[in-house]
Amino acid sequence: MRILSTTLLVFAAAGATALAQGRPTPFTIEESGRGYASLGEAVAAIGGGRGTVLIAPGTYAQCAVQEAGEVTFRARTPGTVILDGVPCEGKAALVLRGRASVVDGIVFQNLRVPDGNGAGIRLENGNLTVTNSLFRNSEQGILSGDGPQASVTIDRSTFRHLGRCDRDLDCAHGVYIGRYGSLKVTRSRFDQGDGGHYLKTRTPRVTITDNSFDDSGGHLTNYMIDLSNGASGEISRNEMVQGKDKDNHSAFITVAPEGRENDSAGLSILNNSASFVPGLDRNSSFVANFTDDAVRIGPNKLASGIKVSDRR
Repeated sequence: MRILSTTLLVFAAAGATALAQGRPTPFTIEESGRGYASLGEAVAAIGGGRGTVLIAPGTYAQCAVQEAGEVTFRARTPGTVILDGVPCEGKAALVLRGRASVVDGIVFQNLRVPDGNGAGIRLENGNLTVTNSLFRNSEQGILSGDGPQASVTIDRSTFRHLGRCDRDLDCAHGVYIGRYGSLKVTRSRFDQGDGGHYLKTRTPRVTITDNSFDDSGGHLTNYMIDLSNGASGEISRNEMVQGKDKDNHSAFITVAPEGRENDSAGLSILNNSASFVPGLDRNSSFVANFTDDAVRIGPNKLASGIKVSDRR
């Protein structure tokens, strides 16, 4: 499998912006055709119903809170919509607590807040699907609370220059998903982390396949994948490269380092590759298992110096 390209977004020519009463209305509800000057107004108009907000190309110093309903946030042209530097509620560019949310083709950048958890997306309730999006230069990409009956799906997206472990605050991560029902991450890229883990989750079931974890440009980073409380499911066909500048280089993947809440006997980790950046001579473990669960490991392609697994 080849390393994924550094950008997973398609950039195309800008589309036309809707006009209403002489004002640009870049946020249009697809189902009604009505345009709005702000993203928050468009989301409020959908309310507890179901709708799609189509966003015209541009860089927006805006954010929005979804209180209810099922909302899709979609760039008219993927990669040309940027939500830049403005968090709602001191949390994120999109704060989501409706029944379900879809985010498609949007760039999130420069999100920072006083508690160190500034994110592109803060998920507080409901199912979430993210596709073809880019999260960069922020404290976190996606951060969730708990939703045991709900799921998170991430596909064809990039997470770059995210995470931090400074200011005597809890660490932030590229992606952190709490106790949701399941997490699926496919065909995505994680690179140039600035601290914490690239992908951290407490979900009892995971599917993490066909991704690239490139730590060659990372700074004081930790694990590639942290299954904080254990999980069943599949981690396969991922490419992982560990860089030199690590806060913790002892493992690539961890199983239940913060206590076993979920049975990991049904977890398979196979057909992945793991290596160090060229010229780096060190030892590490591919999987650090903090439980006695019989995780299925292998076959995987591991570079010299990488132990298959260890019990901690």
